[in-house]
Order: sequence, then C-alpha cells, then structure tokens
Amino acid sequence: MIRQQVVLAADLAGTVVFAIEGASTAVHAGLDLLGVLVLSFMVALGGGIIRDLLIGATPPSAMRDWRYPLLAFVAGLVTFLIHTQIEAVPAQLLTTLDAAGLALFAVAGAEKALDFKIHPFIAMLMGAITGCGGGVMRDMLLARVPMVLVADIYASAALLGAAVVVVGRRLGCPPAVAAVLGFVVCFALRLAAVRFGWQLPKIA
Repeated sequence: MIRQQVVLAADLAGTVVFAIEGASTAVHAGLDLLGVLVLSFMVALGGGIIRDLLIGATPPSAMRDWRYPLLAFVAGLVTFLIHTQIEAVPAQLLTTLDAAGLALFAVAGAEKALDFKIHPFIAMLMGAITGCGGGVMRDMLLARVPMVLVADIYASAALLGAAVVVVGRRLGCPPAVAAVLGFVVCFALRLAAVRFGWQLPKIA
C-alpha cells in the first residue's frame, strides 16, 4: 500500500511539472492550442505509458486513471493562457522544476517496475525511460534531436536515481526512504550537471 502511494504521488507530481514544460515548449515552437495540449500530454505521460507497456501494466495508468490526462490537459491549458507570465519565470527555476520532474518520474518508474517483479537492472532502465521517454517523444514531434542525447547529464541522472531506488529496496529500505534517496541523487546530479556543464564523453 505504501509503495503504491509513493508511486502515485511521484507520478502525479511529475505529470504536472512535465505537462507545463511540454506546453511551454509547444508555445515557443508556435503551435496552436491543440498542439500545446498534445505536447503537454505526451511529455507528461509518454514515458509512463512506454514503461507500463514494457512491464505489462496494461492498460497504462495514464489510460485507466482519469487524473493523469486531466492534470496534463489542465496544466497545458493554464500554461497556454498565462504563457507570458511563465516566460517571465527565471530560467534557473524552470531548470529546477525540470530536474524535479525528472527525479519524480525516475523514482516512480523504478518503484512501479519493482512492484511488477521486474529484474532490478531492468527496473533501473524503466526509471530512466519513465523520466526521459516523454521528452524524447516531444523532440521527435518537433523534428529535432532528442535533448537527452545531447544535453548535460540528463538520462544518466535518471538512471542513477533509479539505481539508488533499486539498491535501497534490495538493502531493505522502506519504499518511501528509497524513493527519497533516489529523488535527491537524481535531482542533485541534474542540477550540478547544469551548473558546472558536466557532460558524458563525446567525439568532437
């Protein structure tokens, strides 16, 4: 029961954060209201839908629980209506919110995969997919290289956060404790990567 509450809370919070981000990206790309709502939905729920399909949790939570699409669409609509105020928000705050959304989804993805008795290593991957899947779908819809493949440490932060959750659970930590630890690690690493320009090695 506690595990389910942890996953649900992280999923819903991450949904709102990523829906706002998706809608903001759509507004900047010049999309109309429908486009804004589509991107808010895809960024907020795309990763979770992919995760659920891969672990056999069908229909996906986003299709079974009305709260997920409602939150995504409401957040997208509000962003569309007050986009000028959102554009005035400091970039550092937006980055912080994005890191929080990434960490929430990484934790929720790993926790849910473990609840479905998925192998620990695959559960780590499910955490990363949950955190990054929506962003990849957003970039594909906008015909650009997915940010997670070129940005400062992003998917790696989600993977590490999910790994902390999995290891914590294997060591017997309560689900809530493992989730908090995973969140802190992912969140801190993502912000540090942005602050100091950390990147994985790549060919110039």
